[in-house]
Amino acid sequence: MKTNRFVTVLSIVNGIVLLFMAASPQRDSFEKITVKEFELVDSGGKQRASIKVETDGEVVFRLKDNQGTIRLKMGAGENGSGLVLLDGDTNPGVHMLAKKTGSSITVLSADGKKKEF
Repeated sequence: MKTNRFVTVLSIVNGIVLLFMAASPQRDSFEKITVKEFELVDSGGKQRASIKVETDGEVVFRLKDNQGTIRLKMGAGENGSGLVLLDGDTNPGVHMLAKKTGSSITVLSADGKKKEF
């Protein structure tokens, strides 16, 4: 059961990486692009994804649904990194943390109970 959830989370992260690779222009190449914030917008101009450095120095990647609600958040800072997948009510469905003090995976089950691994 734990392995299936872990594989699912890794598959989602791999899908995100592949999405960015597929969206890159095939005819042009750049050795380096420097920006303070990357923002991906849909056909209506609404922000759907962003990558930026927060004021505390943490780098944060966010994916939003078509209503602008954050559904995925991934961050990296001095103390470690984290990933949260939010459900339809914006509750953390899957929350993964990797810190110096230890790592954890918390999953919200269908009955609303938290299970920590």
